[in-house]
Amino acid sequence: MRERLARLGLETVLELLLHLPLRYEDRSTVRPIGGLRTGDFALIEGVIEAADVVRGSKARLVCRISDGTGHLTLSFFNFYANQVKQLQRGERVRCFGEVRAVGPSLQMTHPEYHLEHDEAGWNEGGYTPVYPLTQGLTQAAMRRMVAEALRLAAQPGALAELLPYALREELRLPSLYDALALIHHPPADAPIEALMAREHPAMLRVLFEELLAHQISLRQLREQVRAESRAPVLRPAGQLVKRFLENLPFELTGAQQRVDTEVAADMASDAPMLRLVQGDVGSGKTVIAALAALRAVECGWQAAVMAPTELLAEQHHRNFANWLEPLGLDVAWLSGRVGGQTRRDMLAGIADGGIRVAVGTHALFQESVEFQQLGLVVVDEQHRFGVHQRLALQEKGGQHGRRPHQLIMTATPIPRTLAMTAYADLDVSVIDELPPGRTPVTTVAIPDARRDEVIERVRAACAAGRQAYWVCTLIEESEKLEAEAAEATAERLSESLPELRVGLVHGRMRGADKEAVMGAFAAGELDLLVATTVIEVGVDVPNASLMIIENPERLGLSQLHQLRGRVGRGRAASSCVLMYHGPLSDTARHRLGVLRETTDGFEVARRDLELRGPGELLGTRQTGALNYRVADLARDAKLLPRVQHVAVEMLKQHPQYADALVQRWIGERQRYARV
Repeated sequence: MRERLARLGLETVLELLLHLPLRYEDRSTVRPIGGLRTGDFALIEGVIEAADVVRGSKARLVCRISDGTGHLTLSFFNFYANQVKQLQRGERVRCFGEVRAVGPSLQMTHPEYHLEHDEAGWNEGGYTPVYPLTQGLTQAAMRRMVAEALRLAAQPGALAELLPYALREELRLPSLYDALALIHHPPADAPIEALMAREHPAMLRVLFEELLAHQISLRQLREQVRAESRAPVLRPAGQLVKRFLENLPFELTGAQQRVDTEVAADMASDAPMLRLVQGDVGSGKTVIAALAALRAVECGWQAAVMAPTELLAEQHHRNFANWLEPLGLDVAWLSGRVGGQTRRDMLAGIADGGIRVAVGTHALFQESVEFQQLGLVVVDEQHRFGVHQRLALQEKGGQHGRRPHQLIMTATPIPRTLAMTAYADLDVSVIDELPPGRTPVTTVAIPDARRDEVIERVRAACAAGRQAYWVCTLIEESEKLEAEAAEATAERLSESLPELRVGLVHGRMRGADKEAVMGAFAAGELDLLVATTVIEVGVDVPNASLMIIENPERLGLSQLHQLRGRVGRGRAASSCVLMYHGPLSDTARHRLGVLRETTDGFEVARRDLELRGPGELLGTRQTGALNYRVADLARDAKLLPRVQHVAVEMLKQHPQYADALVQRWIGERQRYARV
């Protein structure tokens, strides 16, 4: 039994109590069989008229019961000899289960049942909880264990009350024990709809406490990092920044200037900067990173810029080299495919401080990479890195008693309610303004039956001197199949559009080959680029004004928005065609509708949060960082402002309760938020 419970993540009495019901079944009223319909979950009572073991490919026990209003069949595929003895003709039985139509008759398969002489079951009434289960675990066994856990929790001192009484009174919340007792055993008059909607005070009590524990944990970690370590004070004269801004072919937007001021103020302090810069696709986050790197360099420190993919890292290296080399700074490029003498020279330059700025992939945190003195770490698309990878790069700067400042960037806009909880340990800056010259992208969704029309649209765009993307989306989570589909698509389009120069890029290509194709597209040597989702980030081709996304229903909203952001980067009117394969599910239809309605990345992210949940939106489901037991950030967003306020108050006035809350809900998982 312990192994089965462990599969559900249940190892303690408290975890068992926090394993909340999926739904409730009303067992307070016996329903007449004659009034049942297929799909009903019902309590019935009748007399067994016949009971037989039917042989076939698999034996089953079949009982026919009647209550005078109609007949119903009970069917058991997995049965025991004792059941055959119990369920005999003439016995009165009470059953609960789902009613299904099998031919002209009604049937319950594997219902829960009690015989007339089984008093405990015969008198059962009210609402019965239905729990998430795993193989080998029954509802009856789970209910017995939860009941025993509640009995143990009722013992004096067993389940400490960690929310101050005054706070519970103010919020009108019951004690934790009373809340859990009602959730697991609601009385017959309980407002079950409010419980299911997670709006009943008992549910709100549990949700509030979990959200509060996470908020406190992140705030504690932030203070711990700042208390345990100091960062270099990077307050340069500003000569490099001045020259850099003079060389830029554009003016910074007001939003960029505001965010740069916030970053500069952080770096001028000896408290390690922990700042998240989020901005929509093309809002100019990389310029902010370059300005931060220049401040570190001018003060004699080094900067490291890490991106999750070679394509994005290469794009950053190109930008940084173009911007910083005219200022006399070498920018190292380090990835898994840089080897030989080139790699040795770069490592030596980073180690002796000759190279002040290094750009790369996860190769930057390998043991062979040693920085002379690392003052700034920039992590792009932070949520794509594993926890330990981000931590390893931060620790490389832990020299001379100093920690590097951290600047985290993401082009996946995060709704405010999610950011204030998921990143409570970070200061958040938002670039909420696009540079002048960016044109809105018109988005349309059409079925793939109109593929010929789409191909003609590509022909017309390229004939007008523009370029286009054709994106093939993931097939069955297989990079190999995805690459094959992209190759086949490129071949078909080359045949349909013989006058166009068609290129192909996918994840299974060697980095150098991928870079060569992307370079040719950027240089205007290709008209149409067929690609997989590897182009989601890091590709900047202002002349590309048309994007076709095939099978967009396979992707999430934020990823589709990222892809769409590859066009509209120049002054020409741009379009994105979502070519779907019908019929669409309701979710897919809604998702594509959102993209047609708005190009605002923050609105897209808010709707994505509603559809997919925080773990998928942040890409952190596998890290444990957002492993909530009962709370849901999208559903429970209305609680977050109050949770934030209470977290601050508890840390000030009731630190002993704050520590106990974190231990109860998070325990060892707290270390995940350190990065």
